[in-house]
Amino acid sequence: MAEIRNYTLNFGPQHPAAHGVLRLVLEMDGEVIERADPHVGLLHRATEKLAEHKTFLQSVPYMDRLDYVSMMCNEHAYVMAVERLLGIEVPIRAQYIRVMFDELTRLLNHLLWLGTHGLDIGAMTIFLYTFREREDLFDMYEAVSGARMHASYYRPGGVYRDLPERMPQYTPNRFKGEADVKRLNENRQGSLLDFIEDFTDRFPVYVDEYETLLTDNRIWKQRTVDIAVVSPERAKALGLTGPMLRGSGVVWDLRKMRPYEVYDRMDFEIPVGRNGDCYDRYLVRMEEMRQANRIVRQCVDWLRKNPGPVIVDNHKVAPPPRADMKNNMEELIHHFKLFTEGMHVPEGEVYAAVEHPKGEFGIYLVSDGANKPYRMKIRPAGFTHMAATDELVRGHMLADVTAVIGTIDVVFGDIDR
Repeated sequence: MAEIRNYTLNFGPQHPAAHGVLRLVLEMDGEVIERADPHVGLLHRATEKLAEHKTFLQSVPYMDRLDYVSMMCNEHAYVMAVERLLGIEVPIRAQYIRVMFDELTRLLNHLLWLGTHGLDIGAMTIFLYTFREREDLFDMYEAVSGARMHASYYRPGGVYRDLPERMPQYTPNRFKGEADVKRLNENRQGSLLDFIEDFTDRFPVYVDEYETLLTDNRIWKQRTVDIAVVSPERAKALGLTGPMLRGSGVVWDLRKMRPYEVYDRMDFEIPVGRNGDCYDRYLVRMEEMRQANRIVRQCVDWLRKNPGPVIVDNHKVAPPPRADMKNNMEELIHHFKLFTEGMHVPEGEVYAAVEHPKGEFGIYLVSDGANKPYRMKIRPAGFTHMAATDELVRGHMLADVTAVIGTIDVVFGDIDR
């Protein structure tokens, strides 16, 4: 008989499932994991320290680069924290736009999670399907902010600008002829809201396609059923949030339990699992995509009927309209002061949290009355989930680590902050 001895294995950082910057040190007994020690910090960006040296407005683009798959949701928590310190009320139209883009961002996040989770454990086709829909969602980001990913669209006091009345069009080039361009531009003839409404009509069929590929696929179930089971009690004790917590059967969603913006006016359900395994977490996220689509549709219907301002008219917080700034000295001074010195936020401390696609994402801000935060602490969902890796993989096989990293929905921008 060959002698089997325990050994230590470096899983990553170059491993495809480790998403580039995770080093997982595994203590193995043959093929079985006895202990897992995640080493993080390979992507450290010092965002919390940088924020202390930037004005409140200059820190908004850093939020996009935390969890770089859920850009606007990160921005949302930050601007909510600043608004609470300032004590300002955001215009109702801006609140609806924020909720709509939060849910579009949830779709962006879950589509990337689904595609890469599938790819990690052997399902190739799903990756190509999900990236097809992500292109449409990125077009919405680009139409409203000018950037496909790092939008910097939310601002303290509202959003950067109102929704555009025209969608950008494709033009013929050496790769796309007239016929291709005409087909691609069919649903881009109206406003951004028309394009989003068209997407919400199509999207449920796409989710059905994903489910056809995976939900009853026997290989998919062999890789996910009864893997990394977490009981409701352990899920709460480990500090899990979002789909990781709801997959274990705990009904907790900040959009329902601690409503912010206009979530209390939305009609949607909170999906929960029963077994707390990778498969249940997959089903929870699939249903979350359907519910997010419902919320987006409700926002589109409201925004069509209710025009109005999208940012506060307090020029100590938000810049004046560009036309006024070009014609009026007072507005020019406000504009200059806001973008050089920044806004002065009253003394105090605040914690603002949102139901991020990955769980609870919170920003703790301390202000000493200056134009920069005195301290900023970010509470990302992924950091807590990463800390639970040891418990999730213990006793499983080496191949199951990949499924566990997928089910955590790990992105290191916010874990390493």
